Amino acid sequence: MILQVLRCSSLSVWVIVLAALLAVPILVVLGSVFWPQPELWQHLRDTVLADYVWNSLRLALGAGVLAGVLGTTLAWYVARYEFFGRSVLQWVLLLPMAIPAYIMAYSYTGLLDFAGPIQTQLRAIFGWSYGDYYFPEIRSLGGAVLMLSLVLYPYVYLLARAAFSEQSSSLLEASRTLGWTPKQHFWKVALPMARPAILTGMALVMMEALADYGTVQYFGVTTFTTGIFRTWFGMGNPLGAAQLAALLCSVVLVLLYLEQRSRQRLKFYQPRQSTQVSERLSLMGFKHAIAVVLCLLPLLLGFVLPAGQLFYWSLERLDQLISPEFLRLCWHSFSLACLTSIVVCAVALLFAYGRRLNPHWLLQWPVRLSAMGYALPGTVIAIGVMMPLAALDNQLDAWAEHWFGVRLGLLFSGTLVALVLAYSLRFLAVALHGLEAGLGRITPSMDQAARSLGASPTEALVRVHLPLLRSSLLVAVILVFVDVLKELPATLLLRPFNFNTLSVRAYELASDERLADAALPALSIVLVGLLPVVLLSKALDKSRKSPI
Repeated sequence: MILQVLRCSSLSVWVIVLAALLAVPILVVLGSVFWPQPELWQHLRDTVLADYVWNSLRLALGAGVLAGVLGTTLAWYVARYEFFGRSVLQWVLLLPMAIPAYIMAYSYTGLLDFAGPIQTQLRAIFGWSYGDYYFPEIRSLGGAVLMLSLVLYPYVYLLARAAFSEQSSSLLEASRTLGWTPKQHFWKVALPMARPAILTGMALVMMEALADYGTVQYFGVTTFTTGIFRTWFGMGNPLGAAQLAALLCSVVLVLLYLEQRSRQRLKFYQPRQSTQVSERLSLMGFKHAIAVVLCLLPLLLGFVLPAGQLFYWSLERLDQLISPEFLRLCWHSFSLACLTSIVVCAVALLFAYGRRLNPHWLLQWPVRLSAMGYALPGTVIAIGVMMPLAALDNQLDAWAEHWFGVRLGLLFSGTLVALVLAYSLRFLAVALHGLEAGLGRITPSMDQAARSLGASPTEALVRVHLPLLRSSLLVAVILVFVDVLKELPATLLLRPFNFNTLSVRAYELASDERLADAALPALSIVLVGLLPVVLLSKALDKSRKSPI
């Protein structure tokens, strides 16, 4: 059977080989548990392991619930009611996605800290001094939950909005015949119908919260991700860090399983003959004002205030725009993101096309395993990449010294190869899903026509499919580009010596409490992060205007 699959096409062989190579880091992390370290785990159990578990669970659950409530509420108002500015707010509410959570944390620390403008004005107005008043501490677990919720609620908002918008008008009419109020219709009909989409969005938020490093480290919250860094660098124990990463990886896998199980068990169908979407209700008076305020508040807190703070700080340092250091940071980030996006999209195109030609399980499972990296934290992937590459470097170095008397040094683990490999594993799913959707819109008769004209699978891909996939490829390249630009933990762990990017420099300056100096690289990341938000809003507008 295996030989039959491999004979189908040389593309199948390449797909299996590349997918197996990309799956190695994940298998290395999971396999680290077979080399137990009882002394390390005894030390962790006696000191910090309980904090890692408890804080990670509270962070994930808190961010998931808060983002779920916020995203569901906004989606319901936008999908079901007509109010002032709704047509603009429905896509402007996606803007917080452009700001990474750790940059949001830097901005709010500058705003709400003791030396920030808000507390300074309060002391000036009321004549207070230190200790005379209570002010919530932003650098706390609650602050981290708030930052992550403001950044990640669009995941829930997008899915819930689509679910509410697609509900049939017959459901609302049936509720009215039963004498139910709009509030009862929401709780008894609309919300249960949208529950699968909402739970999916909340699961995505929880996985992103578990993967976060920059926010929790800056706020001093001990979680699994900060523990992995401390075990690796502070204790000098990469194997112990890998075992912590395996524990975190198992939590993420369980979360993925529960999310998929919930989607399988929570399914609701509506008759095909009554798919007309109900018209939006117009709000008047006090209810109209509440809807506008509710939609403006997340936008103000999640984008306007942090972006405005960064812009204000950047105005005082515009001379840095032409400084050699900033230009070097931009070049490093831009070139690395460009290289990675090209590599990732090429691999994703190969995988998607290989699965189209041969949907055998021997191709499906390696590709699905290698594409699982998007659900894993960057720290987990970085450890999985570093350990086999370091072992390979040591073996090559020992072999070269034995046979030729020369030392090769770090050929892979200390170079950009490790970074590109980690990024490829981390963001492969981003490009793969888009390209598979694009290929799915191309009818199989196109492949058959190309074959009948004597074209090989590779020729059919180049001459037929690539021109039709141009827009999908462009979107995939942009999404991977922006994700690479924002990625922090994998870059911190794997970057070559003396190689900085915008995200790393912003993190270093903020860690030194030089928040104003960190504003320019952070604002650059935010501005580039607006690209996928604009693309997403255009795609949503196109799908909304297209006939059903």
